[in-house]
Amino acid sequence: MSESDNPTAALRAAVRERRMPDARTRRTLLQSDDPALSRQAGRVLKRLTVDGDRPREVEVAVLATCTIGPFEPLLRAQLVGTGLLPTLRTADYGTFDMSLATGSFTGDGDPDLVAVLMDAGYFLPGDWNAAEPDVLEKYVEARLEEFRTLLAGALNHTAATVVVHTVPLPTQVRNGIISVRARSQVVRAWYQLNASLLALAEEHAQVVTVDLVGELAEAPVQACDIRLHRYGDLPYGDDALLLLARLVRRIAQARAGLSRKVLALDLDNTLWGGVLGEVGPQGVQLGGLYPGNCYTELQRTVARLREQGVILVLTSKNDKDQVDRVLAEHPDVVLRPDAFSVRMVDWAAKAGNLRRAAEALSLSTESFVFMDDSDFERAQVGGELPEVAVVSAAGDPAHLVDSLVRNGWFDVVALTDTDRKRPELYRNRALRGDFSSGFDSSEDFLKALNLGVEVTSATEYTIARISQLAARTNQFNLTGIRYDEAATRRMSGEAGHLVLSVSVTDRFGDEGIVGALWVQRTPDVWRVLNLVLSCRVLSRGVERAAVGWLAGEAAKAGARTIEGRFRRSDRNGVAAGFWAGAGFTRAASAETTDTENTEIFVLDAATAAGITPEWIALNERNGSPHE
Repeated sequence: MSESDNPTAALRAAVRERRMPDARTRRTLLQSDDPALSRQAGRVLKRLTVDGDRPREVEVAVLATCTIGPFEPLLRAQLVGTGLLPTLRTADYGTFDMSLATGSFTGDGDPDLVAVLMDAGYFLPGDWNAAEPDVLEKYVEARLEEFRTLLAGALNHTAATVVVHTVPLPTQVRNGIISVRARSQVVRAWYQLNASLLALAEEHAQVVTVDLVGELAEAPVQACDIRLHRYGDLPYGDDALLLLARLVRRIAQARAGLSRKVLALDLDNTLWGGVLGEVGPQGVQLGGLYPGNCYTELQRTVARLREQGVILVLTSKNDKDQVDRVLAEHPDVVLRPDAFSVRMVDWAAKAGNLRRAAEALSLSTESFVFMDDSDFERAQVGGELPEVAVVSAAGDPAHLVDSLVRNGWFDVVALTDTDRKRPELYRNRALRGDFSSGFDSSEDFLKALNLGVEVTSATEYTIARISQLAARTNQFNLTGIRYDEAATRRMSGEAGHLVLSVSVTDRFGDEGIVGALWVQRTPDVWRVLNLVLSCRVLSRGVERAAVGWLAGEAAKAGARTIEGRFRRSDRNGVAAGFWAGAGFTRAASAETTDTENTEIFVLDAATAAGITPEWIALNERNGSPHE
């Protein structure tokens, strides 16, 4: 058996060679429902170190009210599966309340993420009277309040994102109450407990609550092995712990900006039933009874994803005229032609079409999810583009929606206005491509675009988008420092720092917030700690306009020097010459940070006027940041 057919062997080879597992193996880890495989994988990966260019790293503290069992290796396998290099630290058994009270989750600095594992025993008394449901209800409420107080105190000591989960009510408790009315009262109190746990995410920006109870209700797994619970205080079985590890991974993935942006879809037996070329436009299965209603529900789900910012690509081996006719005229089609930012309807290989779609969108194929019913097409795409997440549309169409959404490919920490506008923004990009074909030079094209750039201080409404850009931008990311939402919020309120958003408009519409700067400012020097810009607006001079605006503001504030930094990564080569191209001079020596060279560039703030390209108008709205 080859390593490609044996995930554990492939993982051992990666550990031995000190590299991240390949994309195909990572995809297997994410999509496996076998806790034994994930547990074994997680144990192998405990020894994983990576030489050379390191992937995104994440430190996770696991804090539990009970024995965690195999949760640590299960979580490690999920995190590596999404492309993260994790460090996991588990608090000692029995120290849950103390760790929360002191805000000390690890003995070695502040983690990025705290995964809280709770069982029902934390909220229930050891002994209780089933004939007195009022007493039990009040006890649960009191324990919830104690937990809420401890958690609020802990958040004062950490910048970590804390992941809490809903807690299932044990069957033995529910069925141990023989009064139907009393049983309903206790179950209601437990629902209120879980509703309050979910509400913690609304009370605290650092808290995310995942719905383990909802997952267990839908998954065909046993939540608890009662013998292991009694024997070793292990309240959850391996299957339930794998579900929880997957939920925590989805948060880590979204927080790190590793979620997908593009959904590429087949048509025949995916978005509708039947093969168009065989049954004709009137014969495809959509709407009505089964199975047509399954395809309609998938289209509705895809439409909802698009409303939340997922970019849709159509890739189908079909006759284009027939496809256009069905999409435009069929009464039960939900996804009309303008729902797709790119349409690839031809007889070419789908892997090649996905590459071309990625080029048209100026996105990496790493941001793609591909859904198709054909074993051949999925294998061809998976073989040539292993970084693409491949979803099967084969089998019973009743499972189509679950197959698409169950792994959380598109999760984001918070939905921003730019997310909602993204599909239309990328459709406009195609229009710009058509528009550019009528000009003799790129500069003529840029002048005709009527570009406007607005740089403004971060607000409560834009901090989420700014921190999202920090997490998700790889190509034009000058230093690779990924300030999260908490750090961005803190810096935006400090007199010695400045956090800025960069917005772009042109003749085709509003691109929204596409860039951000984090600046440290002193009376003499303004230092750009990092500058990021979405790849969709590269090559228009937007980055130079942003720095030109900043230099002008620094000069107004009396600063003499603008300082820029660049630290090379394996993906930001496109930005390597930015500072020099904007007129900055490389400093005599380079600063060393975390064993990697950071090049320093300086510019006299008085030269600001020459930085902004002549085809860009700087729009003003909120005044100067130093006022």
